[in-house]
Order: sequence, then structure tokens, then C-alpha cells
Amino acid sequence: MRLQERLTALGRWGAVGVLVGLLCGASSALFLWLLELVTRVRSGDERLVYALPVAGLGIGWVYERLGASIKGGNNLVLDRVHDGGPPIPGRMAPLVLLGTVATHLFGGSAGREGTAVQMGASLADGLAQRLRASEPLRHQILASGIAGGFGAVFGTPIAGTLFALEVVVLGRMDYGALVPALIAALVGDLTTHHLGVGHTVYPSPSPLAMSPSLLLRWVLFAAVVALVTTAFIELTHGLKKHGERLVPRLPLRMALGGALLVVLWKLVGTSDYLGLGVPTIERAFRDPTLPPHAFALKLLFTAITLGAGFLGGEVTPLFFVGATLGNALARPLGLPIELAAGVGLAAVFASASNAPLALSIMAVELLGAAVLPHAVLVSVLAFLLSGHRSIYPSQRIARTKHGQPLPAPIPLRDLPPDP
Repeated sequence: MRLQERLTALGRWGAVGVLVGLLCGASSALFLWLLELVTRVRSGDERLVYALPVAGLGIGWVYERLGASIKGGNNLVLDRVHDGGPPIPGRMAPLVLLGTVATHLFGGSAGREGTAVQMGASLADGLAQRLRASEPLRHQILASGIAGGFGAVFGTPIAGTLFALEVVVLGRMDYGALVPALIAALVGDLTTHHLGVGHTVYPSPSPLAMSPSLLLRWVLFAAVVALVTTAFIELTHGLKKHGERLVPRLPLRMALGGALLVVLWKLVGTSDYLGLGVPTIERAFRDPTLPPHAFALKLLFTAITLGAGFLGGEVTPLFFVGATLGNALARPLGLPIELAAGVGLAAVFASASNAPLALSIMAVELLGAAVLPHAVLVSVLAFLLSGHRSIYPSQRIARTKHGQPLPAPIPLRDLPPDP
């Protein structure tokens, strides 16, 4: 490629990245502000949780009538990145925003990344249509929307970039979208900060030298992470599959899921497992008296919420699961509690999304460089041990986890199930 062609490509990628980043940053700032608002409202009057079944009925009714074309969520975004096809409907951004905010207002256990990625991809694809982008450029714009949404909503632009490149195809990094994705993630993060929206600040673990004994303990840690991740994926997908078969109508399914969550909420006697659960994530880094079963309860609340059809993502709930699991494992394995919580926070979602590199870098952006070798080791091992599973069934696989290349990338949902 000649210098002029390289400069032209760089200019095009730069313009695309800036535009997508501004859209993602502004939408993520609005989303985070609304989440903080409704979380305060719910915390101030927890009687709202009793209305979760009614909220589910209402959200389901709206989605049944207006959201049929976007019900795939993140999986629809991944399918469009791979296969092209019709534009992502513009209604995805407002519907997923309002649906997620309503889910959190009434206490559903869901996260933020799914909403941010879907908003970013929807807005980015709308931009691609207005620019009359070619299919290769549209692919790059969509990847930039994923990176911009993920990076802006968590304040981790480098991880957002890597996530957009890594999550698309298991076993192959998509470097074709590297430059616009990086620019979109950086601009999105800057835009969110410029609009006055901050992010959770986690403690930085102290450095810990690797040793044969520590290596063995991390291997055991990774095995437990893989088991917990597998349980979450299988339970969430199983509840969704059987729920759709037994209760075909989405409003009724969401109402029943909401009722079950209210019952669980009363049985456990605490609101720690509702919503994002950020206070408990922060507590996992410092409190050795945290209940050792906290990770299992959050896993159950989240699987029911998402399996029933409520809106939101998986990242922050899985951060909760990972951090509290790390807290529980720190004592028997003799690990520093801050480091174990931080590594668990990264590794559970790395395993669930098949994105160990992105989540290792995310751990550094959130927790500091001292966590890197430990987060990489556990994330990669958990990724390998969890088998060919994903919270995103539309994720493509180009090479099996034991190194066997496939003739062409295929969706994980089309692979025979792992034992």
C-alpha cells in the first residue's frame, strides 16, 4: 500500500472512529446517569422490588410488539458483524436503554455491557447506512460500535478495543477494525468523562512474585472459575430455552421470572443481589467475612433475570460473581484477598465471553499492572477449561480450544454441546 493510500485509510478510519466514539460516549453517559438515578431511587424505597413481575409484564409487552426484530441482542450484533444483512434496527438503542433502566429500577440482576454494546452497534450501523458504507467498512464501523460502547461504559478503552476484536471470532483476532475500534473506544471514554460521568474505582493489589506454589494455587483457582462459569452459562441458556418452550409469551415469562426473583429476594433477606451489586464487589476486595456463598446467589439471581428475558448485560454481575468467588477462595488457598478478588473479577467474564486477552487488559485498567501476570494465567486457563461455551451463542469459532482449525468459522450454537 502506497503512502497516499495509507494516509487515506488512516483518515477514513480516524473519522469513523471519532464519530462512532462520540455517539457511544454520549449514549453511555446517559445510560450510566440513568442507572445511577434508578439505583438510588430503588435503594430509597425497596418496595419497588415487589413490582418487578408487573414491570416484566410491561417490558415484555413492549418488546413483543416492538422488539421482535432486535430480540437477539448481542447475538444479533455478532451475526451482523459476520454475515452482513439488513441494518440493525434503529429502535434497538432506545428500547434496550429503557428496558435495562426499568429492569434495574425494579431490582433485576443485570449488567451494563450488553446495553452499551447494543446501543453502540445500533448507532454505529445507523451511521454506516447514512454514509452508504461498503460491507467491509460497515464491518469496521460495527466493530467500532462494540469497542466504543464497551470502553465507554466501563472506562476501559484498551480492553474495549481488544474485546471488539477478540469476541467476534474465537481463535482469531480481527485486526482489520483495529484502528477505528481503538479511536472509537478512546473517544467514547473521553466523551463519557467530559460529560461528568465517572466509574467505580477499585483498589490496586500489591505485587506478588510468581512461585511454583502460587502457580499451583492459581491452577486450582482457574478450575473453580471454569466450573462456576460453566454453571452460569448452562443455567442461563437452559432457563431461557425451557422458559420459551413452557411459556411462549414473553410478557408472561418475564412476569413469572420477576415473581421468582421477588421470592428469592425475601428468602435471602438482603438486597445485595439485586441490580448491579457494585457495593458488594467493592466489599469483596477488603472484607474476609463476606459470605462464601455470595457468588452462587448472584449467579442464580442473574441467570433467572436474563433467562426470563429482562434487559441488561452480564459483565457487572459476573464481576460480582468473580470478585466474591475470589474472596471465598482466598482464604483456603492462602491468597491475598485483594488480588484473588481482582483476578476472579476478570477471569469469570473472560471465560464466559471467550475473551481472555481483553479481560486481562481490563484488569490492568481497573486494578493496576500488578494484577497482570496472575489475571492472564487464570483467565487463559479458565477459558480453556470451560469448553466451547459462551454467553454469546452467535460467537464464531475458527479454531477449537485444543488447536484444531475449522474449515470456516461457525457459530458456537452450531457446535455439538460440550460434555
